[in-house]
Amino acid sequence: MKKIKLFLLLPLLILSFAFIQGKVFENPEKLVNNHEEHYYSMEDFATVRKFDIHIHLNTEEEFFMEQAQEDNFRFLDIIDDRPFGVPMKKQQKIANGHLKHFSKNMALATTFSVKDWGKANWAKNTLKNLEKSLSEGAVAVKIWKNIGMDLRDENGDFVMVDDEQLDPILDYLIENNIPLLGHNGEPRDCWLPLEEMTFSQGYYGAHPEYHMYLHPEYPSYQDQIDARDNMLEKHPELTFMGAHLGSLEWSLDELAKRLDKFPNMYVDLTRLSNLQFHTFNDRQKTRAFFIKYQDRLIYGTDSQINPTKDPEAFKKSIHDRWISEWKFYVTDEEIRLANFGTLSGLKLPTEVVDKIYSKNALRLLGLQNW
Repeated sequence: MKKIKLFLLLPLLILSFAFIQGKVFENPEKLVNNHEEHYYSMEDFATVRKFDIHIHLNTEEEFFMEQAQEDNFRFLDIIDDRPFGVPMKKQQKIANGHLKHFSKNMALATTFSVKDWGKANWAKNTLKNLEKSLSEGAVAVKIWKNIGMDLRDENGDFVMVDDEQLDPILDYLIENNIPLLGHNGEPRDCWLPLEEMTFSQGYYGAHPEYHMYLHPEYPSYQDQIDARDNMLEKHPELTFMGAHLGSLEWSLDELAKRLDKFPNMYVDLTRLSNLQFHTFNDRQKTRAFFIKYQDRLIYGTDSQINPTKDPEAFKKSIHDRWISEWKFYVTDEEIRLANFGTLSGLKLPTEVVDKIYSKNALRLLGLQNW
């Protein structure tokens, strides 16, 4: 009789188990809702230790370091091989100078030049220069959008980030557990007509020379993404952080596909307007994305710290930006998104905020004991 009752109950047990599983995984937010959640407030801003993963120091002045200390921020200074602004060597000199005096507040990401690309000794010399920068305190390496959008080979073809000549560099980074930071391509808006853009109409309208929609002879947006993905497929052990939401700022679904496919991939959160736009359209989906991928997202601003005649005003602008973005992540207060309307902040749990604002960056850079 007991066996018959058990036999009759078995289908109900199976259905109950399936129902519970479905409820648990239907929304990633519930993965953190199985215990009491805690939240930060605006008043906690000054006391929580934070990290900005995307800063560019273009001056020897120290006002930014002063503000970072006041606001309890540490940060990563990133050097670029860019053809405008402060040259790469001067960026390195500025960074090394600050690093000597503020080693407890800042970390450094170096880069490499493509000036002698195609020459037989390019990889050897590049590795030599990287070794020197790393020995002087750099903890990461940046690859910039000039590879994919400017650099050409001897045949006049664009060099992409999956080019085999970069393989020795990437292999070296893997062997030495050095993360690669990648700014690949531009926002997808750059390849769209002005009327289809989300945020960039003003800039590309004023600078048609940079508007790739008008220059079909250049690699497409998808070419940039495909080359980056292929680079990661070729080097699955490479620790990689995609700047600007991995150049997938327009779609959380597309970004999620990459985070699922590449377990060593992180992204920084420097295109905040896109994140707020996603929140404006679907707050629940955006918040669920943050909770599901809480170990792979890193706070950053992409702030350019330039010389100024009014350091106090500059410091205030930095502070105001950090405060404004803190509000978006830790509260559900109303936020206005220009040209669209109002949205509510994400109000993420403290454990998620701690990861996004510090723990993930320190893990990426190998600075857990810093």
